[in-house]
Amino acid sequence: MTDPLLSIRDLSVAFGAGKREVLAVDRVSFDIAKGETMALVGESGSGKSVTALSVMKLLPYPAAHHPSGTIHFQGQELLAMPENEIRKIRGDDISIIFQEPMTSLNPLHTIEKQIGEVLLLHRGMSGQAARKRIVELLTQVGIPDPQGRLGSYPHQLSGGQRQRVMIAMALANEPELLIADEPTTALDVTVQAQILKLLKDTQQRLGMSMLFITHDLGIVRKIADRVCVMQRGKIVEQGPIERVFTAPEHPYTKALLAAEPKPDPAPPRPDAPVVVKTDDLKVWFPVKRGFLRKVVGHIKAVDGISVELRKGETLGVVGESGSGKTTLGLAILRLISSNGPIVYMGKPLQGLTFKEMRPFRRDMQIVFQDPYGSLSPRMSVSDIIEEGLWVHHPKLGADERERRVVAALNDVGLDPETRHRYPHEFSGGQRQRIALARALVLEPTFIMLDEPTSALDMLIQAQMVDLLRDLQKKRDLTYLFISHDLRVVAALASRVLVLRNGKMVEEGAAAELFKHPKSDYTRALFAAAFKMETAPEGVVSQ
Repeated sequence: MTDPLLSIRDLSVAFGAGKREVLAVDRVSFDIAKGETMALVGESGSGKSVTALSVMKLLPYPAAHHPSGTIHFQGQELLAMPENEIRKIRGDDISIIFQEPMTSLNPLHTIEKQIGEVLLLHRGMSGQAARKRIVELLTQVGIPDPQGRLGSYPHQLSGGQRQRVMIAMALANEPELLIADEPTTALDVTVQAQILKLLKDTQQRLGMSMLFITHDLGIVRKIADRVCVMQRGKIVEQGPIERVFTAPEHPYTKALLAAEPKPDPAPPRPDAPVVVKTDDLKVWFPVKRGFLRKVVGHIKAVDGISVELRKGETLGVVGESGSGKTTLGLAILRLISSNGPIVYMGKPLQGLTFKEMRPFRRDMQIVFQDPYGSLSPRMSVSDIIEEGLWVHHPKLGADERERRVVAALNDVGLDPETRHRYPHEFSGGQRQRIALARALVLEPTFIMLDEPTSALDMLIQAQMVDLLRDLQKKRDLTYLFISHDLRVVAALASRVLVLRNGKMVEEGAAAELFKHPKSDYTRALFAAAFKMETAPEGVVSQ
């Protein structure tokens, strides 16, 4: 039997020291053979990402340390390797796709410069050769107009497009081992199928191994050869995919496989008062060229969308990355400029100044797609959640503010005792729940939820859907629910709006639309979501 490419033995990871020491990973052991895909699954905070970051020595040393264990890659002990040696391996022999692309990409550098840096450092490639390779990589991962995107900055791309840029960077030097930490979290289902196919094709072409971290068990079944199930820092079960999925032994594995959001959407309420209404809403971004920066065209991110959302309803907004879903929500909240009337509870919002909009901010809240980017790293969780109370309820006493913060954390399933920690001390899924608690603490009427469950594992995702549903019933909340996970949309949405290239493809009652989609695009979208099949050629834009 040949030696494994990667061998981890009795790996433990601890943060802090003495009485404050927290064991995040507890004596984990597994091997990855050449050309094999190992999946790490488990709830948020179970130690999946910490295990992966240990392989590349990317943990915040010396705050993090290893009480026990070894990591051997191609026979070399990585944990004992000095920094100048491990740098030669990072990005070349071992690459990683991070979970949150917006915080992993440099906001000051163009896409071309960031991918080019990887090629220059490890391959000495620059100039036209590097540009040709970058365009080739962007084409492979499905970025529209790759040549035109070379000069773009991360903030000019959608969440899914930023994730694809991260994947292009990771594959640039054709690594021996690819660590993929939730690589399809921000991607819509059609692009997700394309990316999984790309990873599998690349793996077969290069004989590449993969450590694939995800909470989506459907993806695990599709892409992995073996799986390790983690809970509270320990591997509770591991084995071949078929054995673990068909005959799980550990109770946690059984619960994970059984977890799925229960379909119980809020019913349409045609007689309820209208909370949000738009008519022919447009968000066009100018395209400027030349020395004088003349406007030569427009990117029509939202192009003539009319919506009507009633009290207690959930409008699910779906479509591929870059279709205008998030832009529509931001325009409704008046967080970006738009043209066309926006009416909230009978009051026109279009044309209001920043100061005039402030009274509406308390009732119109948002949960952003990227929780790490939207939470201040300099503020504790308590301060982050409490900030809105300071602004909108300045007369509240300290005890009442703290009571509301504790109640909001309890609502989203987080231990209130953790409220004095900082965002970097939480997992991706936990940060998403902190962002939800920040929105809920003000007891709003309308909440825009931008991919609120994308970073959550299956168990917590099901709990979050139940939580959102219960809060909606209890508080009569209205949701604009943006998601690429159509199973979650089906479980929550009263009505569904399908967008493509900034235009509305179709809209209607969720139950009817899921059963009888009218357009080819919607049918392809649903087929990719519920069957994980690649959409028909020409239906979904690349």
